[in-house]
Amino acid sequence: MIGFVFVVPILWMLLTALHPADKVQTSRPSWGAPLTGTNFKQLFSSTSSIKPALLNSLQGSVISTLLVLVLAIPAAYALSIRPVRKWSDVMFFFLSTKLLPPVAGILPIYLFTVKIIKMPDNIIILIILYTSMNLPIAVWMMRSFLSEVPPAIIEAAGLDGAGTIMILRKIIAPIALPGVAATSLICFIFAWNEQLYAKVLTSVNAQTAPVFVNTLIQTEHSYLGQLSAGALVISIPVLVAGFAAQDKLVQGLSLGAVK
Repeated sequence: MIGFVFVVPILWMLLTALHPADKVQTSRPSWGAPLTGTNFKQLFSSTSSIKPALLNSLQGSVISTLLVLVLAIPAAYALSIRPVRKWSDVMFFFLSTKLLPPVAGILPIYLFTVKIIKMPDNIIILIILYTSMNLPIAVWMMRSFLSEVPPAIIEAAGLDGAGTIMILRKIIAPIALPGVAATSLICFIFAWNEQLYAKVLTSVNAQTAPVFVNTLIQTEHSYLGQLSAGALVISIPVLVAGFAAQDKLVQGLSLGAVK
C-alpha cells in the first residue's frame, strides 16, 4: 500500500508527459487518451534543449562528489581510527556549518562571485559550493562507518609489518566500501537536486537541470507536458545510481545498527 502511494505520482507524471500539449491543459491524464513522445522530443530537440543543463548537472554532481570523498575520507580517518586531539570539537565545527540556512548565504556568495572573482554563470563555482555543502555530511557519515572497523585488526596488521597505506588499502577500504558507496550516493543526490544556488548564480552557460525544468513554469503559460517529461528525465540518473548501489547503500546505512 505504501509503495502504491509513492508510485501513483510517478505514473501520473509519466502519463502527463506522454499526452499531447492540448490534452494536458484540458483533461486529466488517462491511459485511454492518445499517447505521444512529442514532449520528450521537444525537450531534447528544441532550441532551448535540456542537454546542456543535464551535462552541467552531471559535471557538477560527479566532480563535487569525488572531491568530497577525497577530503572526507582522510578527515574521517583522523577523527575515528587515529583520533586527533579534541576531535569532538572538530565534529561540532563540521555540524555547525550546516546550522546556517542556505538562503542566508546567497547574497555574500553572489557578491563575491560577481564583484570580486568575477566568475558569474560558471560551473566551477557550483562545484566548489556543492563540495563545501556536502563535506560536513560526508565527514560525519564516514566517521561513523570507519568507527566500525575493529581496532584489533589494525593492530594485528601493524604488528605484522603493514604500513599505513597497506592498512588503508587492504583492511580499511574493503570494510568501509559500503559506507563510501552510501556517502557518495547521498552527496550525488544532494548536488544533483540543488536548485537555490544554481538558480541565483547561473543563467545560461552553467544552468543545471533543475533550474532548466523550473523555467518551464511561467506566469503566462505552464508547459505541463514538457515539465513532466523534464522531471522524469532528471530523476533517471538518481534512480539509476540508487539501483546500481542499492546493496552497498543498504549495507552502508545499516552499519552500526546491530552490535
